[in-house]
Amino acid sequence: MATLSLIPFAKISPYSRRRSRCDVVRFFSPFTGTLTITVPKSVSRVPAMVSPLKAISLSNLSGLPANLLDLLRASPATWESSIASNLVIFMLGSPLLLSGLSALGMGSAFLLGVLTWRAFEAPGFFLVATYFVVGTAVTKLKIAQKEALGVAEKRMGRRGPGSVIGSSAAGCACALLSIYGVGGSAFSEIWRLAFVASFCTKLSDTVSSEFGKAYGKTAYLVTTFKVVPRGTEGAVSVEGTIAGLLASVLLSTVSYFMGEVSAPQAAICVLASQIANIGESFIGAAFQEKDGFQWLNNDVVNVANISIGSILAVLMQLVIFDGWR
Repeated sequence: MATLSLIPFAKISPYSRRRSRCDVVRFFSPFTGTLTITVPKSVSRVPAMVSPLKAISLSNLSGLPANLLDLLRASPATWESSIASNLVIFMLGSPLLLSGLSALGMGSAFLLGVLTWRAFEAPGFFLVATYFVVGTAVTKLKIAQKEALGVAEKRMGRRGPGSVIGSSAAGCACALLSIYGVGGSAFSEIWRLAFVASFCTKLSDTVSSEFGKAYGKTAYLVTTFKVVPRGTEGAVSVEGTIAGLLASVLLSTVSYFMGEVSAPQAAICVLASQIANIGESFIGAAFQEKDGFQWLNNDVVNVANISIGSILAVLMQLVIFDGWR
């Protein structure tokens, strides 16, 4: 018998391998766990130690695609189907992912992907994927010029775990609240809206910053409107601001067509993202890494930014739209 097991932390029993008399092929990552495929030499048994996640036993390897597809199509999503879906996507998309993420960043992104799929299934995952593709593309714009100016992202624009967490903390919180049904069915739509708003906010921030550093003609400090070098914390440019607005419109439109939000909610996400980004610019200009605020680095400011965007979207929904009903 061939066995496909998803085993976190690679807890594989040596005793079980001796008794199964199998050839063992393992793919290990400290972040995603171990994907183990055991193929019998003669007669084998199911390994004595199985994953805490339900092991998927197949009668033969030829049945793997069909069984895997059944797991990927599971609706509503389960933890098993979420992990399996992300394993497949990350394996197939690893060249693209590694172009925009460090190895540790990729591990953090995998955890984000699992949470997103479990909470909001494929539409939510597609939203995050769109954010990643667009964000990575604008980060690479005129990367040599940005490096010469000293304003480029580290590692040739490949983002690490701090950046991933800073960009997705609010979205992960919304996913967990949705998964565990906090607030009941009445709040499920609220958590979904907040999730979308957080990524609209972050994409708008990323695009406005990276596009402004690449093409902005004049940058102004948001607190004083004094002309400052491109890439200065708290600086804005006309070109970057317009690009950031369009990016937010793009992602909210994708969310609408994926059925994540309604048309009014898509508009809420755009408005909330722009207000949050103005607030983030003020925080950057006035406090970021200043005396007494050395702890307020870019990742912390990102968390504040996306949290503000999410909270504003929820308040707009509850106060303005629900208040009119």
